[in-house]
Amino acid sequence: MMKYIFTIILGVFSLQSLWAQLDNVDLLFHWKDTTIIGSFAYDNAYNEIWGVVQDGREYAIIGSTAGTHFFDVTDPVNATEVAFVAGAFQGGGVIHRDYHDYAGYLYAVCDEGGMESTLQIIDMQYLPDSVSVVYDSNELFWTSHNIFIDTATANLYICSPGSTGDYMPLQIMSLENPVNPTVVLNVSTDIPRAHDLYVRNDTAYMNCEGSGIYIVDFTDLADVNVLGTITDYVSFGQGYNHSGWLSDDGLTYYFADETWSTDVKVVDVSNLDDISIITTLEPPTDNIHSIAHNQLFYKNYLFVSYYFDGLQVYDVSDPDNPVRVREYDTSEIEHIQNYKGAWGVYPFLPSGNILISDMQEGLFVVDVNLDLAVIDGCTDETAVNYNPDATNDDGSCDFSATSLDDVLATNLTLSPNPTNDFVVLHNTSTTNTETFIDIFDVTGKKILSETMAIAQSKITLNTADFSTGIYFVEVTQGKATWKSKLIKN
Repeated sequence: MMKYIFTIILGVFSLQSLWAQLDNVDLLFHWKDTTIIGSFAYDNAYNEIWGVVQDGREYAIIGSTAGTHFFDVTDPVNATEVAFVAGAFQGGGVIHRDYHDYAGYLYAVCDEGGMESTLQIIDMQYLPDSVSVVYDSNELFWTSHNIFIDTATANLYICSPGSTGDYMPLQIMSLENPVNPTVVLNVSTDIPRAHDLYVRNDTAYMNCEGSGIYIVDFTDLADVNVLGTITDYVSFGQGYNHSGWLSDDGLTYYFADETWSTDVKVVDVSNLDDISIITTLEPPTDNIHSIAHNQLFYKNYLFVSYYFDGLQVYDVSDPDNPVRVREYDTSEIEHIQNYKGAWGVYPFLPSGNILISDMQEGLFVVDVNLDLAVIDGCTDETAVNYNPDATNDDGSCDFSATSLDDVLATNLTLSPNPTNDFVVLHNTSTTNTETFIDIFDVTGKKILSETMAIAQSKITLNTADFSTGIYFVEVTQGKATWKSKLIKN
């Protein structure tokens, strides 16, 4: 009986611990403008979220039925709206806006309004003082549901653009001149309509609505190749294939079907000749109207805007065994067969703060209390001021001071010397590489080898069996070497 009672108590404790982990999110800023009208379709005053860094300051960008709003969120507790660009098409007819940035410019589209809508290119170089619209035209296309910029190749991908001429599931434009885009390819109807896509180095992972996933190589625009597809995955809950994101290593693709009560899928794309769904993400609720919208991968976490269920964060460091680790509700609207709540999420700000857009509630800035912040410093191990904790090279690397060998020498001491039965090597270096120690006799024969772990401060070397005489100690850390004479009494 006591064992049974203990099991219940342990179960309750485990649930409380899990909830505390999921709920470990701090709200830093919230904005909602009640004068902005909601759409006629879903009563959503707000839509997509994006983020940029300009001159070291962080900005949140959120779309509304009125246009595009810019917030300085560098100090999120005191965030303020610093700029606004009116949409070419405004009002209750607006449901979708979408954004991507390149070379200091924001590219903005709307999916409603027909020929009243435009592609807007917004110069952000003068933030936080102002922004300026440098291109506002429907000459190339009018509307688009989603866009994506492959920054490596400076190509803008437009999903199902509204324009004159033949139907196109996808259009590609060059941003070689960022303020004067030029059409480089109108994709043929051999490829299904793309609702959304993710592109890296000319390879597009296309979310093709009811047709599933198409992975397409656009390296040679005259010879476009389909590299792989997932068109039948009924056993995993197939629906309206909506959007996805590729892991940093390019081995895993995550996508969601915008269909109630379907899971987010985890796909092995390491071999495009043999693509397979390996697992799905645990949904935040068993409600039949739970539904994912957008998902973005960052630092081994998947951030999902989950409509009625707000923000959901999954640890996907092991793609075969994803774990839900954080959640944050942005809305109190009950689950219904509709689209309301968290629309978008942006996790890429250097501060590690997360941006969320809620269709009815506006902009949220939250801290999910995970290791996401980018630490500036010198990331080059050959530099004198190399910082092992840095995640972003801020250009401070110093190659002109003393040599690496000299720097290493200042971090090491060997005592006692002369020695009898043992000698201790002290290491004050903060390098993130192992330290290797070799001891040679006067003939050059290696008689001892040891390894110090990363950040190990000292190691004791046994010299009891050494003969009386002179020895040479050689210590290696990365590309640096230190040598010292050791005397055995």
